[in-house]
Amino acid sequence: MSLSESDRELVVAELGRDPTPAEEALFENLWSEHCAYRSSRPLLSAFESESDDVVVGPGDDAAVVALDNETYITMGIESHNHPSYVDPYDGAATGVGGIVRDTLSMGAYPIALADSLYFGGFDREHSRYLLEGVVEGIADYGNSIGVPTVTGSTQFHPDYEGNPLVNVACIGLLPADRLVTANAQTAGNKLVLVGNATGRDGLGGASFASEDLSEDAETEDRPAVQVGDPYTEKLLIEANEELVNGGLVESARDLGAAGLGGASSELVAKGGLGADIELDRVHQREPNMNALEILLAESQERMCYEVRPENVDAVAAIAEKYDLGCSVIGDVTEGNYVCSFEGEAVVDVPAEFIGDGAPMNDLPATEPTRRERDLPDADLHEAFDAVVGSPNCASKRWVYRQYDHEVQTRTAIAPGDDAAVLAIRDANLALAFSAGANPHWTTAAPYDGARAVALENATNLAAKGAHPLAAVDCLNGGNPEKPDVYGGFKGIVDGLADMCSALAVPIVGGNVSLYNDSPSGPIPPTPTLAMAGTTADYDAPPAKLSGDGTLLLVGEPSGALGGSEYLAQVGGSDRFPELPENARELVARLREVATQEGTLAMHDVSDGGLAVTLAEIISDDAGASVSLSGDATAAELLFNELPGRVVVETTAPEDVFRAFDGVAPVAEIGAANDSGMLKIEVGDEELRRSASEIAGLRDVLARDLE
Repeated sequence: MSLSESDRELVVAELGRDPTPAEEALFENLWSEHCAYRSSRPLLSAFESESDDVVVGPGDDAAVVALDNETYITMGIESHNHPSYVDPYDGAATGVGGIVRDTLSMGAYPIALADSLYFGGFDREHSRYLLEGVVEGIADYGNSIGVPTVTGSTQFHPDYEGNPLVNVACIGLLPADRLVTANAQTAGNKLVLVGNATGRDGLGGASFASEDLSEDAETEDRPAVQVGDPYTEKLLIEANEELVNGGLVESARDLGAAGLGGASSELVAKGGLGADIELDRVHQREPNMNALEILLAESQERMCYEVRPENVDAVAAIAEKYDLGCSVIGDVTEGNYVCSFEGEAVVDVPAEFIGDGAPMNDLPATEPTRRERDLPDADLHEAFDAVVGSPNCASKRWVYRQYDHEVQTRTAIAPGDDAAVLAIRDANLALAFSAGANPHWTTAAPYDGARAVALENATNLAAKGAHPLAAVDCLNGGNPEKPDVYGGFKGIVDGLADMCSALAVPIVGGNVSLYNDSPSGPIPPTPTLAMAGTTADYDAPPAKLSGDGTLLLVGEPSGALGGSEYLAQVGGSDRFPELPENARELVARLREVATQEGTLAMHDVSDGGLAVTLAEIISDDAGASVSLSGDATAAELLFNELPGRVVVETTAPEDVFRAFDGVAPVAEIGAANDSGMLKIEVGDEELRRSASEIAGLRDVLARDLE
C-alpha cells in the first residue's frame, strides 16, 4: 500500500506535517477509487434519488424506502469482483456477508438477496471454475445465514475472462420506528465493536479493489481477500435485531472496506464529530498485530456501534448471549479522529478530511464507435438452436437450485420467473424484485444499452403486476484512465439515469467498481440494476402457458439486432434497437394487463428475443402455434432484443388491445394449446420443436457442469 505523491502533498498540507505510517495507509485506502469514487462521483449527480417514498437516499450503508407509514425496506448492492477472481468461493461469500451487514446497519432484517454474475466465455475451463466457486460461495453463505436468494442473472461474455463480476443486492425489512443510520449522534457516547475477532485477512482490500488485476493476482493478492464465517454472521444478525429492538444503538456501521478505520472514521465524520480510539482494546484472533493491521484488516462479521454509556453493559450482555466478541474501543468526541496504540497516537486527523478530502479526477472520455450494419445470412433452424441453447439464454436452474429461496417463508414467486415476488405481510402487500444487466447491450451501445437495462428490469416487475418503487445500481467498468473505457462508463451512467428518470424510479443508492481490467483487457461497461416494486397481490400471472388462451405480442414486432445473442452466435454487427419514448406509460399499461382477469400468462421479451421467450413459456403440458409476418426479416422478428415487450396469453384479447391503445402496438401472433410443441411460421419457413427438445437445448449449464 502506498499513497500517491500528489495525494501525500495534500495530506501534508492539511496536517502541517508528514503523515504517520498508519495515517498514510488509512488515506491510501479511504481515498482509493473503491472508497472515494474519485472517477465516478462527478458523474453520479445525473441520478435522481428522491421521491415521496425515499426516507434515506445515497450515502449511507443502504437506502431506506417507505412501503407505508409504518413499514420500510432497505435496498443495497455491492461488488466483490477482484476478490472473486482471486478466490471465487470466499470472494463471493464475503460479498454476501458485506451487503447483509449494510442492511443490519440501518436497523433492518435481511429478507432477500439477488446475485448478478458475469463470467468469461462458458466454453473456457477457467470461466466454469470461477462460476462453480462463486455460486458455491453465495449458496453456502446465504443458506447458512437464512436469507433467501430469490432473483438475479448470470451472463457470459469473452471480455470477463480476466475479471469476472460478482454483484450482490439485498432487501431488508424494518418498522419505521427502528431506523438507524451511520451518522454519529453525540460526543461522549461509546464506540463498541461487536462480532468476530480481528485478524490479518483482507489487508488493503480497498486498495486492491482499486487497481487492475495482474497476471499473478490469484497468488500475489490472496492476502487481500477476506475469509467469511456465515455462522457468526447469523449470530450477528440476531444480536443486531435484539440490540435495535432494545433501543441500544444510536448509530451503526458495518466493517467492510478499510476495516475498522473505514467504518469508525466514516461514522463520526458523517455526524460532524471525531473519535478517540484505543486500538489495543480491539479483540484480536492473531498475536502481535500492529496498529496498521488492527486499523485496516477487513476481517468479516464485525459491526461498529455508537452506544450511550449507560447502555454499554446491556450491549455486552447481548453479545455474550450470542457468543460474539465485544470491545469498547473508544469514545465519540468533538475533536479529531484519533487512534492510539500502546499509549502512542498513530492517527490524529480531521475525520471529515479523511472522508471527503480526496480530490476528484477529471478524466477525458471518448464516444464509442457506432456500429455499422453487417448482418449474416444464417439458417433459421440452426440460429434458433444456437440462440436458445446458448449459455446466456439457457436455463439458470443449475445456479438458483443451489440457493435456499424459500427460507423465511416470504417467497411467493421463486427464481426462474421475470421477477421474484415476496409477501410483505407487515404491510399487507407484495414486493417484486428484479436484478441484472446485459453486457452485449452495453458493449454495442453503452448509453442505449443501459437505458434498455433499466426498462428491462421495470418490465420484469410490471409483468408481475408490480409498480416500480426504487432501484440501486452497481456500476462496473474498466480502467477509467483509458478515454474509451471512461467514455463507455459515462454512457452507462447517463443511460441508467435518463431511463430511470423517464420511468420515475429513483436511484436511491449503489456501488461503483472500476479498474476491472486485466491483461486480457477491460470488462464491458456493466450497469447492474436491482429494482423493487409493489403490488397488492401475492399472486401474479405465471411465465408459463396454461394452454387455453390467445397469444399477443405487446410492443414493436421487430427491430435492429445490435447487442443481440443472435449476432453473438452467428457473427456480424448492427445498430442497437430504438427504445420506446413513452416508457413510463408503457410500464403502467403492462402492469394493468398483468392484473386483468383474462390474463393467463405473461413473459417479457429480452435476452434472445421473441424466439427465447416462446421457448421458455411452453412446457410438456402447454404448447404454442405462432405465425409472424411483416416487412422485417425472420431474424429481426425472432431475435431482436428490444425491451419493454411481453407475450401475453389471454382469454380476453380485446382488453389487452384496449389497454395499449395509443401506447404500444399489439399483435395477435397465435394461440396456446395442449400439444407440448412450439410451432413458428415466419414467411415461407416453419420451425417445430417439442418442449423436451427445447429443455435439452436449454440445459447446457447443468449438462456441462455436472
